[in-house]
Amino acid sequence: MTTKLYLILRTLWLALMVLLALMHAVGAEDDLRALYSQAPEQWPQPHLDEGVEHRELGLLPPMPEPKTNPTTAEKVELGKKLFFDPRLSGSQQLACATCHDPQLGWGDGRSTAFGHDRQLGARNSQSIINSGYMTTLFWDGRAGSLEEQALEPIVNPIEMHNTLAGAEATLNAIPGYVELFRAAFGVEHIERTQIAQALAAFQRTIVSRKSRFDRFLDGEHALLSEEELLGLHLFRTRARCMNCHSGPLLSDGQFHNLGLHFYGRRLEDLGRYHVTGRPADVGRFRTPGLRDAMFTGPWMHNGRITDMTSLLRMYNHGMARRNPTADQADDPLFPVTSPLLQPLDLDEYDIAALKAFMHALSARPRPVRPPELPPSIDNAHLAIDRDSKQP
Repeated sequence: MTTKLYLILRTLWLALMVLLALMHAVGAEDDLRALYSQAPEQWPQPHLDEGVEHRELGLLPPMPEPKTNPTTAEKVELGKKLFFDPRLSGSQQLACATCHDPQLGWGDGRSTAFGHDRQLGARNSQSIINSGYMTTLFWDGRAGSLEEQALEPIVNPIEMHNTLAGAEATLNAIPGYVELFRAAFGVEHIERTQIAQALAAFQRTIVSRKSRFDRFLDGEHALLSEEELLGLHLFRTRARCMNCHSGPLLSDGQFHNLGLHFYGRRLEDLGRYHVTGRPADVGRFRTPGLRDAMFTGPWMHNGRITDMTSLLRMYNHGMARRNPTADQADDPLFPVTSPLLQPLDLDEYDIAALKAFMHALSARPRPVRPPELPPSIDNAHLAIDRDSKQP
């Protein structure tokens, strides 16, 4: 066989292989679309480790609310004003919205937040989108409800650096707030319980908009691209994501050690251990929901991951698994990375598909205009003068 004929035959053979691969890919994509166009209970079984509950992905349910704090329009309006009002802080310069900005996915876009006197916090300001569904709040789960969570930043010396008595005194000295609390709660004197309830009522209104994945679940089965469909399939199967990211929130609400605790080093954070005191909880943090995740970076409890592709590659490698030093060999607190994290052997095409699915899960948060705040007594004359100049 001549060299020229060999090259021609080799070229034809390679072209045939490419054609067969393309035909197989198209067929696989058609199969995935047909498979996932069925009801979720007919989808393939997800890859779950023993003991992990199967909670299928789905649409968000109605927002739950406690019997002790039913939602009313008056509470929500009041809570919104409080959320954006810096007068709740000791310096009167920091509001809840300072670290949870609606234009930044209800986070602050920083790895960790600045607080009082520009002190730098140790943890990332989590987005508060869908926080009303959560049964534990904060990265370490130290609050069991939005009402319990709402007051902690006010008194945190690094964050808003106030006291609850100070916040109460400030609000009671503002006639507009006295009227708003009277309308919302029927009280004449503002107390911390009502402050927490109003803030919680507002936060329960901060919910994800419908994503393209939600619309896919609603029957618009042509809406996801082939790459996004592959990402959905990988998410549920070979990528093992549903071991932690499951249910309508794409979170199991549990606490896991991803190996990012920096144990024994400058950035050490013991996570859930600070709440429970249990050695098994060293380095564990609450699983965040993945809805709108593409708008809520940077990611992880310390905000050190700023690129989604890099984050997915870390999961592909099984995350960080640090061995103890000689001095740590018998340390009962030395943290162990969760066994749910394993090397995945995904290729770059798979990682790109997972990232595409993350986009399908994300809808840009609703724009929220900061409300007009009741004037302080010292500033009341300014508001009166301004109103008097209106035509």
